[in-house]
Amino acid sequence: MRPVCKTLFSMGAKRKVIVFLGDGMADEPLPQLGNRTPLQAANKPAMDRIAREGRSGTLLTLPAGFPTSSDVANMSVLGCDLQTELCGRGPLEAASQGIPLGPHDIAFRVNLVRGDGEGVLRDYSGGQISKADAAAAIAQLNASLGSASVRFYPGVSYRNLLILSGPEFSAEVLCDKPDDNHGNLLAEHLPRAKTEAGRHTAAVLCDLITRAHTVLQEAHANAIWPWSGGRAGAIHKLTQRYGITAAVISAVDVINGLGRCMGMEVIHVPGATGYIDTHYEGKADAALAAIQTHDFVFVHVEGLDEVSHAQDAALKIRAIEDFDRRLIGRVLAAVDPAVTLAVLPDHPVPVRTGKHTRTPVPVAIRCAAWTADSVQTYDEAACLQGALGALEGRAFMDLLFAEGQP
Repeated sequence: MRPVCKTLFSMGAKRKVIVFLGDGMADEPLPQLGNRTPLQAANKPAMDRIAREGRSGTLLTLPAGFPTSSDVANMSVLGCDLQTELCGRGPLEAASQGIPLGPHDIAFRVNLVRGDGEGVLRDYSGGQISKADAAAAIAQLNASLGSASVRFYPGVSYRNLLILSGPEFSAEVLCDKPDDNHGNLLAEHLPRAKTEAGRHTAAVLCDLITRAHTVLQEAHANAIWPWSGGRAGAIHKLTQRYGITAAVISAVDVINGLGRCMGMEVIHVPGATGYIDTHYEGKADAALAAIQTHDFVFVHVEGLDEVSHAQDAALKIRAIEDFDRRLIGRVLAAVDPAVTLAVLPDHPVPVRTGKHTRTPVPVAIRCAAWTADSVQTYDEAACLQGALGALEGRAFMDLLFAEGQP
């Protein structure tokens, strides 16, 4: 690894920023960890260094009135106006795959899931189904259920797409989150209409769920769960708001799609999986390369979220330590000190429940132009004492790039 060239930071140059986002990393104290959170229990010298040499605070990413999903949380981190820009993760994942959506197209994320013989949801990820097996399942669904108005598209592992095409379809449907419903009956969490306009669409989705189980019943992922549907929306470009060039590094379509909609270059890293076996070093090296040609690099890691939903505290601690040592620490060892570094989750996923919460997340930012505050470690409790205070809305991005900031 070569250090980022110091000439990039001559007088008058734009600030350079790398954000490390550990999806679902924040948590709550656990009795088995001595009433510490996984972040407090983990050995994470790189994140602690960013906090110690920078300023800390919190960010509200899942405000009341919006779904507790990762598309909402990451849009909050990146400064989107949820009231006007939120479109659902279906359209974002379609954007990631380069699938154009027409005015009469509704895109849904569709999980390949596993239910038991009693119709109870046992695994929202179909056992972390492989990409190859997921693609085969999607091909089966298209062969049996596909039509001019119904089309399935493969994504990454259990994360796939369903697009309904036609003026008869509406986004006015309510679909529950699969990862909030482990142990619940699938039949009690079927799509339903928000308004009369969504009645036909909800009925079609319910029919597809029933028929898909017949198609997939012999497979490990034996059912589908469509959710977070919407039409293509209009999301602001970072170049327009801040006058910056930006790149996104992630293994999952919802983040890459959001980045693409916001005018960010999507950088694919070989070996990035969306799970804890991801190629951390590859992501680190990609970030170091990208910051030489971009003002802002957003590095997203999904695997912490997955083990949090699995309610595995030991595996979450290991994932935090890998994120810290193999990605953030690798960047810290090579990057020029003039580069601003920030670390945060998009939302908490307490191991106790395995579900997202609206608790504001801990934030730490190291900027060469700032005087450090008194915070010495990066965790949920320590960051509450930081000088950044309680951030909301676009405040995080404005701290990084808006004119007049320190």
